[in-house]
Amino acid sequence: MSQEKVDKYKKEKANREKLQKREKRTLFLEKLAIGAVAIVMVGWIGYSAYGVLTREDPDEEKTVVTTEMDTTAITDYLSQLSGDAEETK
Repeated sequence: MSQEKVDKYKKEKANREKLQKREKRTLFLEKLAIGAVAIVMVGWIGYSAYGVLTREDPDEEKTVVTTEMDTTAITDYLSQLSGDAEETK
């Protein structure tokens, strides 16, 4: 049994560098993923807060803008065209 323990220890020692590199890489990727999620969440919260702060107040009274246009020239032109059409018949 003692020899089995010694052999197991030697195998673990031989692969120790590989295992440590793999663990470091896994830890780095986990930290990177958590950081990316945190950045996205902060950005989303900021964007939402900006939208709430800049939206229009629905209770605020809005002024109505009216525009008047003189259409007598268009009416005269169309009546002239319809008069010309009746004359050609």
